[in-house]
Amino acid sequence: MTHLTPMDRAPQDRTAPVAGPGEWHAPCPTFHAGEVPAHVALIMDGNGRWANSRGLTRTEGHRAGEYALMDTIAGAIDAGVRYLSVYTFSTENWKRSPAEINFIMNYASDVLARRTGQLNEWGVRVRWSGREPRLWKSVIRALSEAGEVTKKNTTLDLVMCVNYGGRAEIADAARKIAAEAAAGKLSPRGVTEKSFARHLYLPDVPDVDVMIRTSGEQRISNYLLWQLAYAEMMFVDTPWPAFDREALWDCLLAYAGRDRRFGGAIDKI
Repeated sequence: MTHLTPMDRAPQDRTAPVAGPGEWHAPCPTFHAGEVPAHVALIMDGNGRWANSRGLTRTEGHRAGEYALMDTIAGAIDAGVRYLSVYTFSTENWKRSPAEINFIMNYASDVLARRTGQLNEWGVRVRWSGREPRLWKSVIRALSEAGEVTKKNTTLDLVMCVNYGGRAEIADAARKIAAEAAAGKLSPRGVTEKSFARHLYLPDVPDVDVMIRTSGEQRISNYLLWQLAYAEMMFVDTPWPAFDREALWDCLLAYAGRDRRFGGAIDKI
């Protein structure tokens, strides 16, 4: 994979208007059939470190991340990605300072309010994956409104993982199955991988093909544990505010060169 230096390519003003799909100065690479992952999952890491290294507060890093998200969405559409999941706020992020949590909750609602129209123009359907308890009602309302406005779009499903945890999702699915079993609606023999998957938050969304984490950390942080079973993993050094569509395309090109066997193997003597 090429060395990623998107801050040399993208506007230094990270609040600048984002070019839509097909409007970037550099064209999207050409991918052959089967080379583009259907589902890309992002861990948008490094906002705070990016900001602190520039003498800014962590909240300014979150602001800068808005441009990176919109530009990456546009790049995913250009490449033909069908599902894009983004780890926005985890069930463990409540451990952060009250000031940072307040900023993230308010800013998430604000971004959705300002960007839903643009996402709708791009054909993006906004969806939410996560737990309702503890999540601010203003954020739930903003997610619901964005989902309603964009529900008929079919170009890209943008899955916002807000108050999300992989273990929480699996536990919630197990709780639903236990309730159905207790009510006599499901027998223990009926619990299979397929039936379990139907109880996840968004059962129609396919498993992840490639997971990309920015900022150099190499862990999955309780993200989409069930859906990542056979995902390709990519860890890039670029902090999230410096990520853009060209950085995404670099990752997709690397993905296209990987050999996915899903447990199978061929003897090559």
